[in-house]
Amino acid sequence: MLLRIIVEGSRKKTRMTRPRLFIFLMGLLLCGCFEISAKAEYMKYKDPKQSLPVRVQDLLDRMTLEEKIGQMVQIDRKVASAEVMKKYFIGSLLSGGGSVPAPQASAKAWIDMVNEFQKGCLSTRLGIPMIYGIDAVHGHNNVYNATIFPHNIGLGATRDPELVKKIGASTALEVRATGIPYVFAPCIAVCRDPRWGRCYESYSEDPEVVEAMTEIVPGLQGDIPANSPKGVPFVAGQKNVAACAKHYVGDGGTTQGINENNTVIDRHGLVSIHMPGYYASIIKGVSTIMVSYSSWNGIKMHANRDLITDFLKNTLRFRGFVITDWEGLDRITSPPHANYSYSIQVGIKAGIDMVMVPFNYTEFIDGLTFQVKNNIIPMSRINDAVMRILRVKFVMGLFENPLADYSLVDQLGSQEHRELAREAVRRSLVLLKNGQSTDHPLLPLPKKTSKILVAGSHADNLGYQCGGWTIEWQGLSGNNLTSGTTILTAVKNTVDSSTKVVYKKNPDTEFVKSNDFSYAIVVVGEHPYAETQGDSMNLTIADPGPSTITNVCGAVKCVVIIISGRPVVIQPFINSIDAVVAAWLPGTEGQGVADVLFGDYGFTGKLPRTWFKTVDQLPMNIGDPHYDPLFPFGFGLTTEPSNEQITSKDF
Repeated sequence: MLLRIIVEGSRKKTRMTRPRLFIFLMGLLLCGCFEISAKAEYMKYKDPKQSLPVRVQDLLDRMTLEEKIGQMVQIDRKVASAEVMKKYFIGSLLSGGGSVPAPQASAKAWIDMVNEFQKGCLSTRLGIPMIYGIDAVHGHNNVYNATIFPHNIGLGATRDPELVKKIGASTALEVRATGIPYVFAPCIAVCRDPRWGRCYESYSEDPEVVEAMTEIVPGLQGDIPANSPKGVPFVAGQKNVAACAKHYVGDGGTTQGINENNTVIDRHGLVSIHMPGYYASIIKGVSTIMVSYSSWNGIKMHANRDLITDFLKNTLRFRGFVITDWEGLDRITSPPHANYSYSIQVGIKAGIDMVMVPFNYTEFIDGLTFQVKNNIIPMSRINDAVMRILRVKFVMGLFENPLADYSLVDQLGSQEHRELAREAVRRSLVLLKNGQSTDHPLLPLPKKTSKILVAGSHADNLGYQCGGWTIEWQGLSGNNLTSGTTILTAVKNTVDSSTKVVYKKNPDTEFVKSNDFSYAIVVVGEHPYAETQGDSMNLTIADPGPSTITNVCGAVKCVVIIISGRPVVIQPFINSIDAVVAAWLPGTEGQGVADVLFGDYGFTGKLPRTWFKTVDQLPMNIGDPHYDPLFPFGFGLTTEPSNEQITSKDF
């Protein structure tokens, strides 16, 4: 074309001096280069109008091995920087329990931190955004001033999937308020032995209840469109988060409830008891699934190709990504990290896509790179992993909206969410006993009377009330960890202004007898714990709880409120107690306890798990041949809301 212009120009004897001709030719060449450059700049993966498979494949085809392996890495924020994200092409970050930008950090501080890391990723050759994950297992529990909802065992007592879905949506908003788009929730374990330290993270011993509660997945992620292909991850938009069903599979069935131990059960039992929650979550579009530390019949789940690749990916057609638990690869061997190259090999070959390293990331990157280059791990396995990770990132809209803004900061700990949590507390309470006879119920309590006693180590302790996974991994004691309402404060807020409330943590019998109390409220239970630290072979109420019950309930009419992550031993005290309430781990909104205690609302909760007589009976679940509980699965007395003010005369 250019030659033809020149020839035709010469034929017409167009006057063009050599300098002008040179400028003319250079201009044409530059225009051509710009046109070619513009075409080269068009990348299908950056075009949201392209289909999901096209975008994923286009990006995958452009990636080097180094970039692919980087996508498979998740590291803790403590070892991250924008430079690290850029240099190693890191695909994901997380905050472990208690890993925060600063104590009592604001939503804006969280956003600024996440965005700073993200900018490092966006500055890479391909600009692939990272995905930031956090444990939000009962609200946005790592973050100061967030709404802390009841732990899952309490939500299981509500038997209300729609309520749980609303909690998921509220949690998603609070997580997004801090610039984070991914949560390691829900835990859909079926806890079959309360001696397990994670039993409070399980909705129930009954797989049907757990399956029903997977409604939290569309709460977190948004409702999957009617025509959406099954198994493909879905996140509705910027007010939703990617969810993570965990811990795959059988984590709640280990021998004696020992955390990370061996689940001994045949395939039928595994599939019928521990798998239904995963079927339901996948159908609802769950984006990711986390593998369990535990073993199934002696085979570590992190190394179980049969269940991860053959069953989860191929049979159930799960199309999201599979992620390890914290240092999950390390724990394939005993002791952990004894043969890391072996752990990398069997874990990645089993079908794991993303590895929560979370600290020594260069060791993992170097180890995996070596194994791929030496054909120990096939490139096809790497491509499968990266395709799944990219699929989730595209679905989430991370490529279009990689950086968070401040538009949702007011959602953190909002009054609307606290009211929802308060409702959840009311609905989760299970009334186990109400009066020494049905003719003389103790509850609801009168608001107007002369003087009442509130006692117990858990009555005025927000940390105990919230349990583990609250601000810190293991939880905390005291009232300064975050904002909320203790049960003592709730009682004071609720009773008549003329009623005197006396609080004494552990009174002796003489004190109780000499004060002429109308009645007493005793709040005792377990101290906070998480994971292995919560494993217990005795399941007793923490001291001085038993002596508080004995001293108070032997001297005055009393209701005992048990704050615990599971059933505990109460048979020795049950006859001396007038009323017993299982309040589980209610979270920050203790006002919900007083709402029901004093009759503004009725008791409706049902036991999500069997309440044993003695630990010698364990494990004991509904349907077992020798089922002899103190209170059976599904038990729960009910009361009606009080239409009129109860006074001490009626009482």
